[in-house]
Amino acid sequence: MRWNEMSNRQRSWLAVLASVELAATTAAAVDLWRRPKGDVRGRKGLWWLGIFVQPFGPVAYLLWGRRRRPDAFPQV
Repeated sequence: MRWNEMSNRQRSWLAVLASVELAATTAAAVDLWRRPKGDVRGRKGLWWLGIFVQPFGPVAYLLWGRRRRPDAFPQV
């Protein structure tokens, strides 16, 4: 389906979903760039490839690709 064949509602949803996908990919890329390799599950090079597999790559990295630091959640 072409852009000019879409209804206004379809165009709006497509814009929202594209924005969410872009935000998730950007967040995953920034996190992967800044995170030391010891805090990443698996190889960073494979995660770099994986985060660009849309839409599942960035979500997979953000959920399962990062190791949680013990000091990230201080005990109250």
